[in-house]
Amino acid sequence: MEKSIIIAGYGGQGVLFAGKLLSYAAIIENFNTTWIPSYGAEMRGGNANCSVKLGDDEIGSPIINKPDILITLNTQSFYHFEKNVKSGGTIFLCGDEDEIVKSRDDINYVFISLKKITKNIKQLSFLNIVALSAMIRKTGMLKIESLILALNKLIPKDKLNILTSNIEAIKLSAQIVFDNKNSKVLV
Repeated sequence: MEKSIIIAGYGGQGVLFAGKLLSYAAIIENFNTTWIPSYGAEMRGGNANCSVKLGDDEIGSPIINKPDILITLNTQSFYHFEKNVKSGGTIFLCGDEDEIVKSRDDINYVFISLKKITKNIKQLSFLNIVALSAMIRKTGMLKIESLILALNKLIPKDKLNILTSNIEAIKLSAQIVFDNKNSKVLV
């Protein structure tokens, strides 16, 4: 098995952190993995994305031209990367279905409603963790427990409040119900 994932959004949304977290969780489960960040010169608000590959065998190249999975934290990233997703792939879009125009019928779309999520999350800054957790739960490629173990490795012990908030965001994802008929996430 080899899976390629692109996570994209604005700088400051935790895109790179989510990719690093995914890579660490894959390592915990004994997968080979790569992580490549890509971002502009802006501190916040510019485009940011990262590429993560994970698999059973050695990974020949970390470059991803056609991801199996795309996680977008904003609509701009959705429109930028939608065309690149492999046929049969899946896009996890943080937004509502009525906010975008789907241009393909050969991929799966999963909408994570910001309106529903923000009612249950203290800070929108944890949307990256909720989206990543939702993807892991929907695909089953990794265990949620591995994500929590990876958080413990990535977040320093002196930042216990950040660690606790991220774990709460992962637990929020356990409340997410997937409406497979309509490809929506219901909270």
